[in-house]
Amino acid sequence: MNMLIDKCPVCNNDLIVTSLHCNNCRTNIQGVFELAHTPLSDLSADQLQFVLTFIRCEGKFNRMEEELELSYPTLRSRFNEILRVMGFEAEPPEEEKMTSEERKAILTKLNEGQISIDEAQDLLLQKPVKIK
Repeated sequence: MNMLIDKCPVCNNDLIVTSLHCNNCRTNIQGVFELAHTPLSDLSADQLQFVLTFIRCEGKFNRMEEELELSYPTLRSRFNEILRVMGFEAEPPEEEKMTSEERKAILTKLNEGQISIDEAQDLLLQKPVKIK
């Protein structure tokens, strides 16, 4: 079965559905129905597969690196592109970025055995590093 398209391939205008059919009982319904549009509707098949993998990996890029055999920068770039296509802000506001002091504090806690490697990695990946 073909994927449903929501844009006219000729003029790129929104399409409407005018007929629905049940393969089981052969019922046909005719009318004018709008297609539900969600932020996911604008994603390509590859981008949607990336989102499903992201969810399956519980949003952890380190697990996605293993599964997709891609580097963190590649994953991050694809993720940011998906955010852009969906209309969300790809970069957090400046005040949410991690300072070098915050990063050093996490690494110090790791070095002193106060937190595990996994905890440190999770903390370091929560916010991007602020470059001074």
